[in-house]
Amino acid sequence: MKKILVVFGTRPEAIKMCPVVQALQAEKRFKTCVCVTGQHREMLAQVLEAFSVIPDYDLEIMKESQNLFDITTSILDSIRSVLVKEKPEICLVHGDTSTTFVTALSCFYLGIPVGHVEAGLRTYNLKSPFPEEFNRQGTGIIADFHFAPTNKARENLILENKDPSKIFVTGNTVIDALKTTVYDNFQHPIIDWAGNSKLLLITAHRRENLGAPMRSMFRAIRRIVEENPDVRAVYPIHLNPIVRKTAEEYLSGCDKIKLIEPLGVLDFHNIMNRSYLIITDSGGIQEEAPSLGKPVLVMRDTTERPEGVEAGTLKLVGTNEDVIYKETNLLLNDEVAYQKMARAENPYGDGKASNRIVSILLDFFGD
Repeated sequence: MKKILVVFGTRPEAIKMCPVVQALQAEKRFKTCVCVTGQHREMLAQVLEAFSVIPDYDLEIMKESQNLFDITTSILDSIRSVLVKEKPEICLVHGDTSTTFVTALSCFYLGIPVGHVEAGLRTYNLKSPFPEEFNRQGTGIIADFHFAPTNKARENLILENKDPSKIFVTGNTVIDALKTTVYDNFQHPIIDWAGNSKLLLITAHRRENLGAPMRSMFRAIRRIVEENPDVRAVYPIHLNPIVRKTAEEYLSGCDKIKLIEPLGVLDFHNIMNRSYLIITDSGGIQEEAPSLGKPVLVMRDTTERPEGVEAGTLKLVGTNEDVIYKETNLLLNDEVAYQKMARAENPYGDGKASNRIVSILLDFFGD
């Protein structure tokens, strides 16, 4: 029986890796071991509970006001003992977090093969998103197996001289997750509060947007909500204290904007499904929302998910207040423009990515 170690540490990683864990656990020819770093804490626990995934190891690295130095050195110090003890045939990591890169680096030091889920996403700008673009490129250098979500991601890897025989287009595992978390009879106080209004779902937390860009983003959102009588907005605020302070300063005191605590994955996916429009600087939502027919305005100047822009499900609007205001109002008030984005074909897969990854691993490591 071959052993596979799955390592992740943040809420977005957990959402995308729990379906992989479940598919692996259903395959009796593998012994699946799960390690979480705890790079996120409360938000990570919510996802694990929703998917009924119980980690074998929890490194519990999170501490108050942690920075990239703290995260990196804490994981590097803690993950080694797990890798040495378990001696997996392969370690699976996901995407572009510090957990991903540091775990891959640790595996490299110990000669353990690495499988990179959601491989090949690129902006080729190391400062945007920061530090994620470096993390994903660095992991790509180390990885032995590249599970690319799209053909575009595969092309990026081939251009970087990765071995084509070790690159596999699987679709994105986040679509797998949505198939199990979204349901028709969902009830929540936020849905009741929104009523028949057009509900805007806001997420914002990127490091490169802290400061002036985020203030500009929030001013635009405030103007939009105050000027459109049929619009309400909900913002599950990220736990970053800088983000929280800025949100309170610019978005509080308006009865049409709800600032709430981070939502569990079930609530978040279902509120996204019931919303009218998503305004975000996040990554995964760019894949999730189009599968639900929700247009996405991306408050960034670059995206590692150009397939969505090309398909018409996403639009890059940057962080300029007037541009965000203009583009949001267009979708709120122009039905043709809205439907053009809402009905665009989702380029991110069919919800079978996790099973494809398991089949590929069986070909290489199965008995």
